[in-house]
Amino acid sequence: MSKERAFAYLEEKGYSDRIIESDASTGTVAEAAAAIGVTEGEIAKSLTFRDKDKHPILIVVAGDKRVDNKKFKATFETKAKMLKPEEVSEEIGHDIGGVTPFGAKEGVRIYLDESLKAYDTVYPACGSSNTAAKFKVDELSDMFGIDEFVDIAK
Repeated sequence: MSKERAFAYLEEKGYSDRIIESDASTGTVAEAAAAIGVTEGEIAKSLTFRDKDKHPILIVVAGDKRVDNKKFKATFETKAKMLKPEEVSEEIGHDIGGVTPFGAKEGVRIYLDESLKAYDTVYPACGSSNTAAKFKVDELSDMFGIDEFVDIAK
């Protein structure tokens, strides 16, 4: 279901030609980088949290970065605590290993981190542990209507 949601979203937006399906696993940053043939930084990983009002949020970060807890708290006014796996599937609409902003459930707030700007092209997951999609960073910001990137990575 997760993969179908992501594919349908990209098709609706006119980006179905960006989907990459692999025989190898893309379920982790390292696996995705190896399968696609790019650096770990170019893999755009989707991290899921709650904001201060307890709404689910999804932040897309360069694959070689980690969350800086102080920056997260300064930005979202709450402690960085990732959703549990069962919460991710239920509230975001995608399963662990394929979490993506594409086709996330309505009401999920999507953010892009400044760390993505180090790359021209990034590869977010696409709903399963063997799919990804190829995008320019500015295309992602346009797709999600993001004018300002967050800065929560270290």
